[in-house]
Amino acid sequence: MKRLILSLLFFLVLALVVGYLVSGPDFMDWGVAGGLFAVAVAGEGFRYWMQRSRARKRESSGV
Repeated sequence: MKRLILSLLFFLVLALVVGYLVSGPDFMDWGVAGGLFAVAVAGEGFRYWMQRSRARKRESSGV
């Protein structure tokens, strides 16, 4: 759980920095920042799903 929180926090900061750099000093481009963070959340969710799927396959051996 700690790894997930640290990873999402890192991607949140990265998305905010990229959103600021894309928009310039006038305003924050929340669409870009939010979109990048959504991609990061989806990727972490996929990684979590794959780990659970592999763990389940190891538990249920056909022997």
